[in-house]
Amino acid sequence: MKKMSLPMQILIALVLGIAVGLICYFGGFASITTNYLKPFGDIFVNLLKFIVVPVVLLSMIDGIISMNDMRKVGSVSVKTVVYFLCTTAIACVIGLVFANIFNGAGLFPVLDAASAEYDAKEFGGFMATLVSIFPTNMWKSFTDANMLQVIVISLFLGGAILAAGERAKLCRDFVSSAYAVIEQLMSFIISLAPIGVFTYMAWVVATQGSEILVSLLLVIVCAYLGYIVHAVLVYSLSAKIFVGMSPVKFFKGAFAAMIFAFTSTSSAATLPVSKECAAELGAEDDIASFVLPLGSTINMDGTAIYQCVATVFLASCANIHLTIGQMIIVVVTATLASVGTAGVSGAGMIMLAMVLEALGIPVAYIGLIVAVDRIFDMGRTCLNVTGDIACSVCVTKWEGKKE
Repeated sequence: MKKMSLPMQILIALVLGIAVGLICYFGGFASITTNYLKPFGDIFVNLLKFIVVPVVLLSMIDGIISMNDMRKVGSVSVKTVVYFLCTTAIACVIGLVFANIFNGAGLFPVLDAASAEYDAKEFGGFMATLVSIFPTNMWKSFTDANMLQVIVISLFLGGAILAAGERAKLCRDFVSSAYAVIEQLMSFIISLAPIGVFTYMAWVVATQGSEILVSLLLVIVCAYLGYIVHAVLVYSLSAKIFVGMSPVKFFKGAFAAMIFAFTSTSSAATLPVSKECAAELGAEDDIASFVLPLGSTINMDGTAIYQCVATVFLASCANIHLTIGQMIIVVVTATLASVGTAGVSGAGMIMLAMVLEALGIPVAYIGLIVAVDRIFDMGRTCLNVTGDIACSVCVTKWEGKKE
């Protein structure tokens, strides 16, 4: 018999969790879910927190060294990275705007956070934050899960390995091998998501009632509004402004890759289709061959919007009100974190745990949104792939003008 797919397992776990939670809620024995189900969800969350640091560290270093000789790729790499970073920063802003509109309208809930232990960190100003992201002790950054510092360490180590050239061959091989192991471990932890979904949904519905279900639907609507606005305002407009291509032609040419990404939830698996779509839209083969694989690693605009919306939602659930300074940290962290997000299904959930750690929001609340992560994942992967194709077309035009 064919093994049931993970999305189907998560869907079944979601439905069962809601059913069990409602039974316990109306039956008056919600304590059963708190005492006997929630601990298994806590184990899943602990595993997510455990994998965050090695995933970010190794994936970012591996992505940097995979560029190989930066002088060889030259201006193409610079234009590509700048395009991706700019669009990701814009995506973060769009995500925060929609999230705060929904939150300001009272559409996001406040749950009972008495049992969650967290230390809300005060924002000491931009310069203080800038200084704090540069570590004094690498191992302390790892043990404290200071994710901004982990990202900086990854950038430095990746750049140093590139600069060392042939002498760093052993380090290159070690990073590639270690990252392959971590990817397998990450896949295993993500495969446990149905357990986390069932236990947390049963616990949340049993203790909070059916109101939380409406809130989850609203946060999905919020994220998808961000996806659509970003695709229209950023990707189609950049193709129009820089390439002279109409939005209708752009989306028509990218449609096949968008649908494949939406259903597969993997930008890496969509690469062959993306390349065909990019070629149809006029991207040169050598540029598309560079931009698309790089984009599947570092262009995660959909993930950035998801992280911003989910962060504001979960902060509201924990009764934490984010300041402007903390939102700036969300933009910086989500932008840099998106560079380290693997192009595989479900990886955005692990990056969300990283952003929550950076703000001091209880990672345990991630169990609320894991239940519907597949729905978020479909939209954000579709947006990511659309951005990869848009970048390949724009860079081709820019390089043509240069020549």
